[in-house]
Amino acid sequence: MMHDNDTLLISRILNGDVSGYAVLVEQYKDLAYTIAFRILGKREDAEEVVQDAFVKAFRSLSSFRQHAKFSTWLYRIVYNTAISRKRLKGLNTQSIEELTFADPRMEDKDDSDEDQGKMLELAIQQLTEEERTIVTLYYIEESGVDEIHNITGLSKSNVKVKLFRARKKLQEYIRNSSLVLYS
Repeated sequence: MMHDNDTLLISRILNGDVSGYAVLVEQYKDLAYTIAFRILGKREDAEEVVQDAFVKAFRSLSSFRQHAKFSTWLYRIVYNTAISRKRLKGLNTQSIEELTFADPRMEDKDDSDEDQGKMLELAIQQLTEEERTIVTLYYIEESGVDEIHNITGLSKSNVKVKLFRARKKLQEYIRNSSLVLYS
């Protein structure tokens, strides 16, 4: 079921009030950026993909089935656009030296929280692009397996398996990093 506010905004936009689209962009841009960044690993590429995806979504808004969640539909566009961009450019995974921590929620934390956040971000960067996206959707966006299936096109059982494997990789990376830090 779609959020009532989204339904009203989309109706307004489809009836010619395009200013409502800025509200949708503002509401969904942060996670859209996070998804693109998890796949592409570079801020500039992620920003371009998000802009492209919002333009595609705007142009295709009339074909959006309003019984679905707008966010799922939009994030699917972002995901596909980022995957296409990565394939097109033949981008390689970022090295650890190039990593940037693009999570604004990490600001205003004490040093130990910040260190843990950086360690977690480094651990997430060790995952494949698909695993990073699934982990982000599941833990940060709190999307369920069904919604991740709809966004990524992976089967539900494949989402569960990849999520399980990603958690094991994260635990292993963090355990090994902790041993190095505290030995």
